[in-house]
Amino acid sequence: MEEVNGGLIKLICCVKKSDWGRIGRESTVARLYYRNTGINIDQNQPYAEFWMGTHESGPSYVGDTENLTLKEWIERNPSVLGETVLNKWGTDFPFLFKVLSVAKALSIQAHPDKDLATSLHKEQPSAYKDDNHKPEMALALTQFEALCGFVSLEELKVIVRTTPEIVEVIGNAKAEQVLNLNEDDGKEEIRLLLQSVFTDIMTVCKDVTAEVLAKLISRLNFEGQARHLTDKEQLILQLEKQYPADVGVLAAYLLNYVKLNPGEALYLGSNEPHAYLYGESVECMANSDNVIRAGLTPKQRDVKILCSMLTYKQGFPDILKGTVVNPYTKRYLPPFDEFEVDRCILPQDSTTVFPSIPGPSIFLVVEGEGMMTTSSNEVVAEGDVLFASANTSITVATLSGLHLYRAGVSSRLFELHK
Repeated sequence: MEEVNGGLIKLICCVKKSDWGRIGRESTVARLYYRNTGINIDQNQPYAEFWMGTHESGPSYVGDTENLTLKEWIERNPSVLGETVLNKWGTDFPFLFKVLSVAKALSIQAHPDKDLATSLHKEQPSAYKDDNHKPEMALALTQFEALCGFVSLEELKVIVRTTPEIVEVIGNAKAEQVLNLNEDDGKEEIRLLLQSVFTDIMTVCKDVTAEVLAKLISRLNFEGQARHLTDKEQLILQLEKQYPADVGVLAAYLLNYVKLNPGEALYLGSNEPHAYLYGESVECMANSDNVIRAGLTPKQRDVKILCSMLTYKQGFPDILKGTVVNPYTKRYLPPFDEFEVDRCILPQDSTTVFPSIPGPSIFLVVEGEGMMTTSSNEVVAEGDVLFASANTSITVATLSGLHLYRAGVSSRLFELHK
């Protein structure tokens, strides 16, 4: 098959209906999926993820063909990826692009590095579908909440001092170790103690978990009548309602509680613990679906693997606010080769240009309508997803306003190969 429409093709994309998703029309994922495919929304179903890419767990299809996946189309037309991408990844598309609509917390999880992903895929191919790592970035469409990375040593000490239920699980001796530790003791000693504390919590038996959580919830409800609970304490109450007697509720104390405003992004490397809690976002990641879960989930848990694989880095994560590319566009560039994301909000009667770049892109129209022009014109509207070949300059114009996102390979990679 030849490239069509001057290097720009429409894609038909996939949806995931996990139970943490927003229900029916409340879900941006549902709305985009309906606009993209014409398939009616089930008002009683959760719509959690809208996938755009080549991963076998949720492949996109080329819009004007009979059941030809984007992966198959790229394999027939490898030049659409550009020389740099072909040399680095072959015809394996390097990133997976998504929209998330989150109504309740996802699992406490981490994604393996390349070595661990390779061994897990070999040992448990039904659970770990590929051998790739999965660094990722979530860019908020609405206010978006997450747990991400471990709290600082000072915050950990406060938790131990003020949360007797945590001390009940880890024991008085270990609690004293935490309180007596300081930054001068060295990163490795701090890391090992944090790993020990987290592992003690995650591996406590179910009966003890249920008993300790009952005490914790009772205490917080009582104290909430006399004082204003902290954001983290209010979150604990909320998580326990969503996942009663789940050890992940206790573990949440040890993780940073992050609130993103629309247009702010959070990125995660391999082996970093996180859980998305609430809100809607676009998400981009290396092309993998490997997830190791250990709490806040009815799904398979691999607690031992999760506790052993984490980096145990401490401190609040970096929040990306985007770098201005032009008056309408900001770029979010995490420290990974596989991807970057542009956020473009065009007002009425405006035009912008996405210059030719040496790699492929996927465009998603979230709101509005307009025209995308390469060698020919393509009318686009909410829910449209378009694959842009490497070395394609695209002009975007709108009369009524247009809100779109572009995912592409990291521009830093192309700078290195100039």
